[in-house]
Amino acid sequence: MPETLFGQIGAVFMVATCAFALLKGDEPERVGGGVFALTWFATLLIQRDGDLYSVQWGIFYLDLVLLAVFAGLAWKSHRAWPVWACAFQLLSVMGHIMNMTDMRPPIAAFYAVINLAAYGVMACLAVGTFWAWQDRRAAGLE
Repeated sequence: MPETLFGQIGAVFMVATCAFALLKGDEPERVGGGVFALTWFATLLIQRDGDLYSVQWGIFYLDLVLLAVFAGLAWKSHRAWPVWACAFQLLSVMGHIMNMTDMRPPIAAFYAVINLAAYGVMACLAVGTFWAWQDRRAAGLE
């Protein structure tokens, strides 16, 4: 679980964004929010805190799965937010690939990119859910 105050604040934003997507979103937002929440929980379970400087293959594979889900949503959905979420998730995957190819970026920069990309995905998901919710309200469906 998140040990620092910043990690706990990020966890609150994550849970709130995914709950908003699951409660107020349409099918693409619910799929995106559900998979994003599941991969976040799985990341918390499989990360190795004592091994910060080597490649964490499990997290890399989870990020690839999340990238594939967002790419599928971008392909099949008529919404714009999955394209942006896919772009942010691709930043996270490329950060892992840079670490794998031994380009030796500063580890703080690597974790900054991973965290900022996650906040970008959360923002895309929240904005997309808000737009879907407002479209339903304007159509009188809610």
